[in-house]
Amino acid sequence: MASNLVPPPVQIAHVVLRTTVENYPAMVRFYRTFLGGSVSAQVPGMSFITFDNEHHRVAVLAVPDAKPKDPATCGLEHISFTHANLDDLLLAYRSRKAMGLNPVWCVNHGPTLSIYYKDPDGNNLETQIDTLKNIDEINEMITGDEFRENPVGVDFDPEELWKKMRSGVPYEELVTRRSIGPRSFDTVPL
Repeated sequence: MASNLVPPPVQIAHVVLRTTVENYPAMVRFYRTFLGGSVSAQVPGMSFITFDNEHHRVAVLAVPDAKPKDPATCGLEHISFTHANLDDLLLAYRSRKAMGLNPVWCVNHGPTLSIYYKDPDGNNLETQIDTLKNIDEINEMITGDEFRENPVGVDFDPEELWKKMRSGVPYEELVTRRSIGPRSFDTVPL
């Protein structure tokens, strides 16, 4: 529940990622390709990448003394990007795959259908669609017994989902999470 002490922002504007000087070109290339975006501005050691009407959504900053991150360190788990619909999510997956950007995990969380990737620095990225109609349905699902038993979700094969979608399987059947029993976070391959 939101606090009435602080006016809420209207959106998250952008993410800035620190990287090593050596990995900087690969990170800029990756995000430009991954997001289907363009570099809106660039100065030595910093690139601003956009994919919509915002000046930039991701910036990459080369930090001379930066060290590769330890995956066991506390901090940001992932950045998530929402697609308009299932068709766009799977078309983006297929486009990325054709360019050598392969997912590391595909999962139906219930409220979302998600495809995860790693960038060259090992940061986790989620591409997703919402599968439920409204916040009430989402809250009902994530406070229910089945979600408590399995807060992680059910893995899926995006190629299989693509084939089913193209063959006319109804949307609800494609995105409804099936029950698999208990599942814990130590099964997540990220």
